[in-house]
Amino acid sequence: MATKEVGGYKLGKIIIEGKTKQVYEIASKPEECILLSKDRITAGDGVKAHDLEGKAAISTKTCAKVFDLLNKVGIKTAFIKQASDRGLLSKKCEMIPIEWVTRRLATGSFLKRQPGVPEGYRFYPPKHETFFKDDANHDPQWSVEQIISAKFKYNGVLIGPTEVEIMTRTSILVFEVLEKFWATKNCVLVDMKIEFGIDADGQILVADVIDSDSWRLWPSGDKRLMVDKQVYRNLTTVTNSDLDTVRRNFEWVANQLDFSDFLVPNHLVVILMGSPSDKELCEKIEKHCQSYGLQTAMRVTSAHKGTEETLNMVRYYESLGIKIVFVAVAGRSNGLGPVVSANSAYPVINCPPVNADNIDKDIWSSLNVPSGLGCATVVYPETAAIHAAQILGLENFIIWSKIRTKQLDNYVALTKSDKELAGQKALI
Repeated sequence: MATKEVGGYKLGKIIIEGKTKQVYEIASKPEECILLSKDRITAGDGVKAHDLEGKAAISTKTCAKVFDLLNKVGIKTAFIKQASDRGLLSKKCEMIPIEWVTRRLATGSFLKRQPGVPEGYRFYPPKHETFFKDDANHDPQWSVEQIISAKFKYNGVLIGPTEVEIMTRTSILVFEVLEKFWATKNCVLVDMKIEFGIDADGQILVADVIDSDSWRLWPSGDKRLMVDKQVYRNLTTVTNSDLDTVRRNFEWVANQLDFSDFLVPNHLVVILMGSPSDKELCEKIEKHCQSYGLQTAMRVTSAHKGTEETLNMVRYYESLGIKIVFVAVAGRSNGLGPVVSANSAYPVINCPPVNADNIDKDIWSSLNVPSGLGCATVVYPETAAIHAAQILGLENFIIWSKIRTKQLDNYVALTKSDKELAGQKALI
């Protein structure tokens, strides 16, 4: 073994070696592993292959950035951190031998399998397909029924209908998150493939690597400008100049994978309470907002008792030059939300502090507002936070992605609970 240590980690035995990477055990961390990329590019199940100097470092950088993004929005992955210029530290998983492919536009092999569909046909929702990893048979397409019937079992987890559906939904979510990101760079993510593994705790994780070998990417939506591995696939002969072009494309992709601007707060959810007695409810709203990465501020003001001060407060936040959402928490005769809505062009969400004794009166005072006002009314603090996140997520794909991830988490929790209650045999 040529490499004994990577990023301070002493390597153990090799777990698996593929065409473009090696996976090693870590002597001191039995539940983790190191993925080492090679300076190698292949196509056609390895029939075409070339050394490509620098590819390992570029692929590692790309993969680390992609998985860092997925981790930040809450998607469960095996990735821990980048360990070296060509090594990734990950949770050790038993890999499921299926490629999960998601497509937005019809191109490539899909057109060969579906004659008559024009190139560029747009799938909505995204088209999802699965392929069994078998180089000798060119990775044949498998149906959901075939995957379930294979009765794969890894780290004690039987891959049944529930697990397949979770991975399907996760695959589409991963695609949509990266699609949103690439749209900020004026690039169209055409399609992509990912893989899953099961860790020692029985968790289904997005695993392996995601780099320029994993997707089709068209700047400005123009196929002629493609910057992915398809450039290499299309070559009938391969010169050093061709390999330089492929390397430059891969470097460009890696350098574009910067989403730091979307992590800088450029918004504020201002939670206005009509009385200090509403603080507990407002703190719940704030907690839920923060789970979506939203910046918050809490203030006390009364539209009835201090109208001028309320409007001054609104004007102050409007002057900040950032995106603002107001949440008004006021009971009895709710004037706070309607007054703010009548005097501001920013979104206003009413969340009155109702209870069993006042729910009919307090909700009605928030709903029955004068004409010309656009404030919404919700009852629960979580709902107020989600509404605010949906508004701000229109211009921030990180917030949007966290909303979608929460929706997936809700689905996973529900289906797992049902499976535990009903038992595997009761599943359809």
